[in-house]
Amino acid sequence: MSKVMDNFNWLYGKPGCQGRLKVLPEHFIVKENLGFEFAGAGEHFMVKIRKTGENTKYVVNELAKACGVKSRDVSWAGLKDRHAVTEQWLSVHLPGKTDPDLTQFVAEHPGIEVLETARHDKKLRPGDLIGNWFQLRLTELDKPQDVIARLEQVALKGVPNYFGEQRFGHGGNNVVKARSWGNDEFRVRDKSKRSFYLSAARSWLFNMVLSNRIEQEKVHTLLAGDSLLQEGDDRGVIAESASADLQAAIDNGTMAITAPMMGDNALPTAADAEAFEMSIVEQEPLLLKLIRDNRMRHERRLLLLKPQQMEWQQEGEDIVVSFALPAGCFATAVVRELMIERELEDGEHANSDQ
Repeated sequence: MSKVMDNFNWLYGKPGCQGRLKVLPEHFIVKENLGFEFAGAGEHFMVKIRKTGENTKYVVNELAKACGVKSRDVSWAGLKDRHAVTEQWLSVHLPGKTDPDLTQFVAEHPGIEVLETARHDKKLRPGDLIGNWFQLRLTELDKPQDVIARLEQVALKGVPNYFGEQRFGHGGNNVVKARSWGNDEFRVRDKSKRSFYLSAARSWLFNMVLSNRIEQEKVHTLLAGDSLLQEGDDRGVIAESASADLQAAIDNGTMAITAPMMGDNALPTAADAEAFEMSIVEQEPLLLKLIRDNRMRHERRLLLLKPQQMEWQQEGEDIVVSFALPAGCFATAVVRELMIERELEDGEHANSDQ
């Protein structure tokens, strides 16, 4: 895996198996789950596409041309990896117009298929999905039985809910830039760059807190003052004490411990949990300053991620694993606990390009 992610601890110890991911696009399949039905009518033309070896923004630009609109009139719920086979919906704003014929669009782009079309009364916006389903082929494994043993642990106890290296840019450059911005070394006017750097800063601090809880064997253990999420309830609960009843709820999965997505407001945690979190994030004063200067609002994110619908099978020296994850969670966080990924021959990591 990336050297950037080597800054963070593994839940089950560093894997002993080496292997490859995404040798071919077909080795990384992603299917989007929007979680809602379309209205069947409206000014937005919905297109479900399957793309191979293309990034989402390229497809958006080409679809806009085919529909006779500007790129800003095409929107999506989530960006999908380039080095993969991915299925997702795009919405095209076509008020008062009939559905366009996409035959020529498909003919001119062999890496893009149109699977379905529909009409809806609202455009897609980033985040308008509940999750994604993944099928990954892990290849060139030198210790496949080690991966099988780890898969059994992951299915039972989950993985650290880390933000993946995609969030931090090539070689962690987005974090480096965020620190420099926080140190007032330059100004960032470009909206997309501002978003990248701020997201990287918050994600880095979250990963630091999570990694330190793993290191101190506190990732499954309740601290007094922890902010918890109860199953089926988005409202946080503050643990007044590290009680046996709350610990039992964490152990059986009905409650879960969270860590901070830092903002400019006070942490909701208290007592031991607040002291622990602040002791970690204060190690990055420039990132904290940047977040506060930009008036980001505090949020919480689960420490652990438990993949759903998890299945796997061994095919020779390869292992094919499939699972579903909620939106905002990274398949690479699962892979990272299974194997150490060999670098590509040119030194470029396939997962860094979306």
